[in-house]
Amino acid sequence: MGTLIFFGIIIAVIIYIIAVYNRLIALKNRFKNGFAQIDVQLQRRHDLIPNLVETAKGYMSHEKETLTQVIEARNQAISAKKAAAAHPDDANAVAQLGKAESFLSGSLANFFALSENYPDLKANDTMAQLMEELSSTENRIGFARQAFNDAVMNYNTYREQFPQNFIGGLFGSFSEAKLLQIETEQARKAVNVSF
Repeated sequence: MGTLIFFGIIIAVIIYIIAVYNRLIALKNRFKNGFAQIDVQLQRRHDLIPNLVETAKGYMSHEKETLTQVIEARNQAISAKKAAAAHPDDANAVAQLGKAESFLSGSLANFFALSENYPDLKANDTMAQLMEELSSTENRIGFARQAFNDAVMNYNTYREQFPQNFIGGLFGSFSEAKLLQIETEQARKAVNVSF
């Protein structure tokens, strides 16, 4: 009888470990999916920027440094996005993406501020459409980032609780996930597009 109880306890522990492992996998996959949604919106943002800069070139010929800075910031953000998309569970890759996107947002804010000095550019229909699309995309990025951060928080909370922290540590593949944060105050502000 004692042996039967012992094996019953062992089986219950094994079932519990399997349940915790499966829950950790589900939560990890949920935040990876959340990152995939961010990836789609960031790609849209990155695709809009060259068109925006190309449209502005004719009007802002004296602002080549600003236009170059926007393109360089975009290229850095694309590289960081690729690294983070390959490993959304890599805290360093997600942190680098946050920094690169913050730099890009700052560059765009500078670009928009300078474009205010060019009334012909503000009146350009193509420019107005691109800026509207970019503004819409920024909102979508914000929503996707919030969903990703919520999924990361749920995953991190579950994996840090006892006994999940012990069980997750046994398998070694459940490291802490990083929230995607915008690090500059200027980048936290919504893009203000006015025509």
